Amino acid sequence: MDKKIITFGEIMLRLATPGYQRFSQAREFDATFGGGEANVAVSLANLGMATEFITRLPKNDIADSALMNLRKFGVGTTHILRGGERMGIYFLETGAIARPSKVVYDRAGSSISEITPKMVNWHEIFKDACWFHWTGITPALSQGAADTCFEAISVAREMGITISVDLNYRKNLWRYGKEASEIMPALVRECDIILGNEEDAQKIFGIKPTHFDVDKNGGEITPEDFEPVCKEIALKFPKATKIVITLRGSINANHNLWGGVMYTADKFYSSKLYDLTHIVDRVGGGDSFMGGLIYGLLNHPDDGQKALDFAVAASSLKHTIYGDFNLVTLEEIERVLSGDGSGRVSR
Repeated sequence: MDKKIITFGEIMLRLATPGYQRFSQAREFDATFGGGEANVAVSLANLGMATEFITRLPKNDIADSALMNLRKFGVGTTHILRGGERMGIYFLETGAIARPSKVVYDRAGSSISEITPKMVNWHEIFKDACWFHWTGITPALSQGAADTCFEAISVAREMGITISVDLNYRKNLWRYGKEASEIMPALVRECDIILGNEEDAQKIFGIKPTHFDVDKNGGEITPEDFEPVCKEIALKFPKATKIVITLRGSINANHNLWGGVMYTADKFYSSKLYDLTHIVDRVGGGDSFMGGLIYGLLNHPDDGQKALDFAVAASSLKHTIYGDFNLVTLEEIERVLSGDGSGRVSR
């Protein structure tokens, strides 16, 4: 497929404590890059898809390093804006067993938070595109970012491009005087594919499963509990053709159950649940799912079950990889789909 998949959002410098150290113990940090929409672009580029990532970065050496990193993985960066004073940063402390991971954001005043409509030539960017993906993180950054996101969605809709959203609710980011429930509905209304986790729809739209409580259920997941949630979201956003929910059962910080469900045209699909017993890094798990889903829907448009299964398999592998990016190949995903999860040495 020659047409591009466009993603729009913030890429950040990720500073993680080594191993399982706490912030108070760390004397050094592992520096990489990541961010929801960039993670999706990298996932797709690794699978051979043409991608273009849109953001705004300052003119400095750290931002240049981020661009080099994206290019290394085959992501297009031609239309990235340069301006503003700083890149966003996030600090990560990886949890273990009963101690959860922690994220501290340092992204106030970042270059993309100062973006405004008409800075990006969306008509030019979308002329070679078949898909546009954004997440709820971007409109959380500032009113200007929210308005620019709406501008992009409007142009994509006008040009007949498929639009997907990962709801990605982050309570610590909504700090400019607006709540997600005030901003997100107008943006989500124009989307074709809506993805969320077990909490997003509840936190943003007040839609929640009757028999599931993320704080009480722990590692117990019943996929069928989420069919009414999907149907309620579909009623609220009738332009959406597919409602997808990732399912995470957290037995502890290192051991999760992982799967997904999808509702489309009165059909409800459910994946197998993967038992992820020794998680290396769960950050970016949802983004890797979204990347796998976009690939699956584009390459298997008439097989919803296959598209969903591909997304879950791809994202289950992400949990074995350090960093935000899902650096797996199509062959590795297909091996997992075939039932080979042995992890035997490949010689």
